[in-house]
Amino acid sequence: MGYDHADPERAGRLHHVELYASDLDASVDFWDWLLTELDYELKNDWDGGRSWINGPTYVVLGQADETDHPFDRQAAGLNHLAFHAASREQVDELTAGVREREDASVLFEDQHPFAGGYYALYCEDPEGIKVEVVGPE
Repeated sequence: MGYDHADPERAGRLHHVELYASDLDASVDFWDWLLTELDYELKNDWDGGRSWINGPTYVVLGQADETDHPFDRQAAGLNHLAFHAASREQVDELTAGVREREDASVLFEDQHPFAGGYYALYCEDPEGIKVEVVGPE
């Protein structure tokens, strides 16, 4: 079964997420790095977007038509995306990677890595979208 169609055995689970960026190139650089680290593989690459897949779930990043409305995670709508990490070590490695990047930043540094009450990375992508990577107990 192709992953562009639903799998009844996975009913209720996330199929895909689609994000839009005001600066596609800047966002692709961040998301390609992060999703590759989380074992996603390139699914599609086209003029105006890219997608990555991990099992039955994929993430799509496209160029926004309107770029004069900056993302605001405090407004109505999406607040953040959260991913499972393979280990706490992976959370630490991703945190170090975000700290090295100029296009992303670690959030809640004073409470890291327990800002949410559990072991996780909280960061922002180039658009200000909050991303969380949750470690196991």
